Amino acid sequence: MTASTATGLLAATPAAWYEAALGSLEVLLVDHANCEKKAASTALGLMFSYADDVALGLSLARLAREELRHYEQVLGLMARRQVRYARLPPGRYAAELRRAITTHEPGRRLDLLIAGQLIEARSSERFEGLIPRLPEDIARLYAGLEAAEARHRSLYRGLAERHAAATGLDYAARLAALASVEAELATRPDPLFRFHSGPPG
Repeated sequence: MTASTATGLLAATPAAWYEAALGSLEVLLVDHANCEKKAASTALGLMFSYADDVALGLSLARLAREELRHYEQVLGLMARRQVRYARLPPGRYAAELRRAITTHEPGRRLDLLIAGQLIEARSSERFEGLIPRLPEDIARLYAGLEAAEARHRSLYRGLAERHAAATGLDYAARLAALASVEAELATRPDPLFRFHSGPPG
């Protein structure tokens, strides 16, 4: 099975995850806010790690600003809905995906960029699937965020392909390998409901 050229995702989010989301709207919003912070942090981390790449730095600076704006928007929605921000134990998704990342350069940089592509693709897919199911105020916000996440997915993909071409690495092979891990995490039953979790289990 090969990754979709459009998104990189190998499997669709199970219907059971969407059902769980509708019954866990407060957790969904709190964890979503956390995800936006983490996405900005990831972009900044890459900027510091690869500071010599000015084009990468400029692209990720714009992305980080957008992610922080999304964080503000989600917090605003939570305030209007009187949802209290709280610390949540982290889910398994990001940590287990990172375990599959190569530890040595230049492969590590490629894998980090591909992981960013896959995370943004999964976010975009879940926003799109949630929009017709959600209350109007959340759906309206998520409609705007879905388009942004799709742009971020394309940005990470472009950066990954550029790095692979410059270093002679096989982008398609690494995408397929990491997408396989990502698909398993997004579809395997999960004890914790999170924005990037698997279905309840």
